[in-house]
Amino acid sequence: MRAHLKAFLTYLRANRGASPHTVRAYEGDIGQFLDFLPIHNGRRREDQRPEDCDAAAIRSFLAELYRARRSRKTSARKLASVRAFARYLRREQLIDGDPGALVGTPKVEEKLPAHLEIDEVNRLLETPDAGTPLGRRDRAMLELLYASGLRLSELVGLDLEHVNLSARMVRVLGKGGKERVVPFNTSAERAIRAYLKDRPDLERQALRLREGPGRPAPKGAPGRPAPRRPAGSGPLFLNFRGGRLTGRSVDRLLRRYVSACSARLGISPHALRHSFATHLLERGADLRTIQELLGHAQLSTTQRYTHVSAAQLIDVYRKAHPHAK
Repeated sequence: MRAHLKAFLTYLRANRGASPHTVRAYEGDIGQFLDFLPIHNGRRREDQRPEDCDAAAIRSFLAELYRARRSRKTSARKLASVRAFARYLRREQLIDGDPGALVGTPKVEEKLPAHLEIDEVNRLLETPDAGTPLGRRDRAMLELLYASGLRLSELVGLDLEHVNLSARMVRVLGKGGKERVVPFNTSAERAIRAYLKDRPDLERQALRLREGPGRPAPKGAPGRPAPRRPAGSGPLFLNFRGGRLTGRSVDRLLRRYVSACSARLGISPHALRHSFATHLLERGADLRTIQELLGHAQLSTTQRYTHVSAAQLIDVYRKAHPHAK
């Protein structure tokens, strides 16, 4: 069964264009299910066969997750992973039927992700210290996150050649390897231009760190050249070591800036993406346009990311209904 799981993960990478993060999530969920099978049927792990992935085993697995007090959302995700694995086994003619389809999905309570109001976003964007190179870098990151509604993975995956400052457009590689082009505003353009002036210095500083202390350039000598790369190439956002900034670092920076300018909790980079969609919706953008900007495959996903306040609903009703007044 472990060999079948390995083949399934290869299939996800090669045929479905799944990201490394997605592949790891499937591997963890399905691996947990395969570890549960010997407990369910009493046979050794090496004796498990594809036909053991039946509906009864999947239901028992969900029951075990419930006893372990796993959330319904987590259980639903693990069930989706096991279902995908079972469909793969069926496609490879290793089992008959689709056992996952016979198991009901736990009902998940829909919770709206946290978002910021417009004045809160404005305060957040002003929080980084624009007098330092790293502060200007952070301002550019926050501006671009909010201006284009990028996912965290999309932001840290950007290279220099992906950004067209004159057209104010950014080319993004989204989920499943799907590419889209998203606009950004003039304030994001100004912030990125200011940061790009500092970027060569970050590369030179990183080179000095790699060479180590004790070998400083002679006094009065020009700075060391940056690492050789083709012009206009390399990661857009660099850390202080000159490498690509990671998603974990961006998440930590954002939470620090939020705590400095607001008492709100639970604000993550994803909250800026949700704020982007919500503010567009409140100002009249249609869901289909927002779907394209966010890179969602289905409109139903966009509807989960956006919400309308009760006051806005009442306002629209009063303006649209003929007998509202």
